[in-house]
Amino acid sequence: MTGAPERRIIDDMAAQPATVARLTIRELSALGDLEEVYALFDSIWRPDRSNPPVTVEHLRALAHAGNYVAGAYDGDDLIGACVGFFAAPPGRSLHSHVAGVSSAARGRHVGFALKAHQREWALERGLSEITWTFDPLVRRNAYFNLAKLQARTSDYLVDFYGDMDDAINGGQGSDRLLVRWQLDAPEVVAACAAGGGTGAVVPPDAVAALTESASGRPMVAPRSAWARAPRLLVATPPDIEALRGTDPVTARHWRAAMRDVLGGVLGEGARVAGFTRSGTYVVERTDA
Repeated sequence: MTGAPERRIIDDMAAQPATVARLTIRELSALGDLEEVYALFDSIWRPDRSNPPVTVEHLRALAHAGNYVAGAYDGDDLIGACVGFFAAPPGRSLHSHVAGVSSAARGRHVGFALKAHQREWALERGLSEITWTFDPLVRRNAYFNLAKLQARTSDYLVDFYGDMDDAINGGQGSDRLLVRWQLDAPEVVAACAAGGGTGAVVPPDAVAALTESASGRPMVAPRSAWARAPRLLVATPPDIEALRGTDPVTARHWRAAMRDVLGGVLGEGARVAGFTRSGTYVVERTDA
């Protein structure tokens, strides 16, 4: 690899299994390194060639301007990368635009190591929060963001990116949840120190607004059953990405149901209080 700046080593965290071992996380700016990031993202999303998540030129400009471009290495192999840029309000926030981990490295907590590195990078520059978006239907990402990292949702964004022509999102809409990661919040500090937070506990008075049927389809309960409930449960499908390949019609029904229920209540002022290990949003309705 060319032009490598000083490397930063992320040690195995006590709460993580030994498979993490030692990963090398470092900032990237050399063209050769940025070309590797482009190739990694291309292998993950397999986008239309006219619309990749980022281009090498884009990465080069971001890195040169002092923004966040970092890669995770296992030896000399790039297995994960994360890209972010400074956001409004100036001097306080970083927006994490895209992050990806090689499928071969799944389960090694590479994503957590990258976010921990990004958090330290932001704190060193006097920033207090990092924002990013994710698909609310992707269960593993929801758990990672809301339970492991203890980020908090902000807005439900309908078709945020418009039509996306790639192997993961194609033809399924691009609704996103915007999250804010308050870097010095007690729950965030504790999660980072422990190697990750834990899932939410279902409140005994919570009412299920969206569930999964025995056939895997979304079921929205009659609105009268939960319109006044102070706490709601909103389920996600076990693997929406696989479902999009095997049953795209049902996957689109999940998109519509999630938009209607979760998007609707967040638009009315509710907040996501957490996400359970079993794959359910716990929502608190302040207007109930």
